[in-house]
Formats: sequence, structure tokens, C-alpha cells
Amino acid sequence: MGARPTQAVILAGGRGERLKPITDDIPKPMIHFHGKPFLQYLIEHLKEQGFKKVLLLLGYLPEQIKEYFGNGDSFGIKIDYVTSETEDETGKRLKLAAEKLDPCFLLMYCDNYWPMQFDKMWQQFQNQSPLAQITVYSNDDHYTKSNVILDQNNYVIKYDKNRTSENLSGVDIGFAILNKEVISLIPAENINFEKVVYTRLVGEKKLTSYLTHHRYYSVGSHERLKETERFLKNTRNIFLDRDGVLNKKAPKAEYITSVKDFVWLPEAKEALLLLKENNFNIIIVTNQAGVARGKMTHADLDSIHDYMTKELLNIGVRIGAIYCCTHNWDDGCFCRKPKPGMFFYAQKDFCLDLSKTYLIGDDERDQEAGELAGCKTIILNKDLNLLKAVKDVVLQ
Repeated sequence: MGARPTQAVILAGGRGERLKPITDDIPKPMIHFHGKPFLQYLIEHLKEQGFKKVLLLLGYLPEQIKEYFGNGDSFGIKIDYVTSETEDETGKRLKLAAEKLDPCFLLMYCDNYWPMQFDKMWQQFQNQSPLAQITVYSNDDHYTKSNVILDQNNYVIKYDKNRTSENLSGVDIGFAILNKEVISLIPAENINFEKVVYTRLVGEKKLTSYLTHHRYYSVGSHERLKETERFLKNTRNIFLDRDGVLNKKAPKAEYITSVKDFVWLPEAKEALLLLKENNFNIIIVTNQAGVARGKMTHADLDSIHDYMTKELLNIGVRIGAIYCCTHNWDDGCFCRKPKPGMFFYAQKDFCLDLSKTYLIGDDERDQEAGELAGCKTIILNKDLNLLKAVKDVVLQ
């Protein structure tokens, strides 16, 4: 396998028909959020992920994009362009750009943002050695219509661009690692690259997927714009485990079952107040299997959390949300840590970028869950309590 790709190719030539009348005057990747165009967020993210150059495949109103981004010097990345007719499909755009493509490159859509962690994607690509690896959003929440079926090893066994087949589960969101060999599979006609080439690769078992539960954000339609604006606002958020981070843990195999058992750890309240003063949205994520095991009721758990939140309100700290898994150890749920389900539920509720969100926990389950969710994870120990972690790491 060759070197890690440093080139990203972005398909940005369409008219953006679903966004009319906004796109009567501007191409859709130039829609602004918080003072800069959507495409700039994509390019800045690529730079953060170690990419050195971007090739933009343009069609509709190309001069607006070229004038804004130029050669990329102002953005710290090299930017080049291939411009063709607005009516050209993705296959033709790629074929026209063939001489400018690196042996291996990342292919993206101009209207989807997803906080990729490219090193993880590249590691999987190296392990499986396909001709192409797309990124697939799990779509468990039915956020959009699915267009793929994956096998247990994340090979794509069905790719349906029309989204009409039965049992589709997951959606291609771009962020595809492609071997340049795939360009030779594009016929001379003006065709949709994904519909023709991906379908062929499925038949040859050469198309794999990187599966994510992290929602993507889009400028593909009017109904997505408000949510995308919220996501790109880049608010400060932090996840905190409860027992062992905020309050003293119960002995092993026992539980905090009532308010009298809940004892704040030293300096925990001070840490929470410091987070509040620095405009963090504080989200609690906690396993509480004692409910499933009959050691306490949901009402008992609610009473503990009511006490905790009222104590914090007295010092001016408001908890944004509490996510609690009450399943037993062996229930096989997606929410009990070390599974990352609670983090993805919160991600969708708050439009979080998990790659920019801290998690502070106190054991190996927190560590594993944080890594699976893609969070910046801090594990407390006898020399590092919550206040010190906030001061020395989160606020630095």
C-alpha cells in the first residue's frame, strides 16, 4: 500500500436545485454560516487532518469559488481547479480531472460536512486494500433515505443510488478513499460515477465502507440549513462521567441508590463552576445497571439526579443533559459504556462535533467509549481530579 493520501478532490459543480432561490445567485458550497462559506469549513477541516492540496471540480458559477479561494495561500493549503459544464455528471468531472489526480486521493461532496478522523479511515483502508472505501452513516435514526447494504466486515454488498431497494441500511456520505485505478472504469459517456463505478466494484467485492454513527451536516436542502448552522457554531461542550468523577463511587458491585449515598468529591463543584464560567455545555453520561439488577428504581435514580442538579443550580451551574444507561451488563445494548451509544445520542440532540468534545471519566470503560466516539478523552486518577483536569487540560 502506498503513502497516506494528501490530496482531497471535492465535487462542486452542481446547480443546487433543491436550494433555490438561494442558489439562483451563488453555488451551494458558498452559502455562508457564521461569516464564512460552507466550503471553507470543509477546506479548513482537510488542513487540520493533514491534507496538503485540494482539487475542486467546478461547473455552476465557478468564478465565485475561484475568486474567494484563489490558489489556497490564504488558507494554508494548495487549491487547484478543473471546470466543466454545469450539466456534467460526477463521472465526467472525474475523468476530465484524471491527469491532476494523485495515485490515491480522498473524494468528497461539497455539500456534506462530517468530522472525519482520517488516520482511522486510512488504517482500515490499508487493512482491507479495496479499490475504494466510502464513508457510510449508519442512519439508525432514519435521518435520510439509505442507499447501501453492508456485510459484517463492512464490505458494500448493495449500492442503490435510486434508494428503492429493500433492506437498505446506511447512506454513503462521501469522504471516499479512492485508488486512481477506478478512473479507468468510467465510460466515455456522461454518467454518474457512484451509480456506475460503485455498483461495478460491489460486484467485484472491491468496495468497502468506513461506518460511522456520527451525524453529518449538509447544505443539500433547505430543511438541513438550520441544523448545519447550529453544528458549525462551534459551541463548547463536555461529557462527564458521574460516579468517580463528580461523586464518590460505591464499593465494587454496589450502587449509589439514594440521595444519602451521593457524596460530592472534593473540588468537583468548583470544577463545574469553572466550566460554566467558560461557557461549556455540561453533559453527564453514566452507566447505572443497578436499575436493571433491581437494586434501585428509575424513581430512585431520578431523585438522585434531581438532588444533584438542584445542588448545582444553587451555585449557578446548569447541566445540559443527563444520559443514563440502566441496562444490565449483559443486555447487549449500544448505550452502556464501553459502547459509545450515549455519546452519539447526545451528538444528535445537541449537534455536537465529537472530535472537538472532551470526555472526562475515571476507568477503562470511559476510555474505550471515548475513543469509539472520537472524543478527546481524559481519565482521572489519584493525582488528577476533575478540577485539575479542567484547569490543566480542558482550558489550556
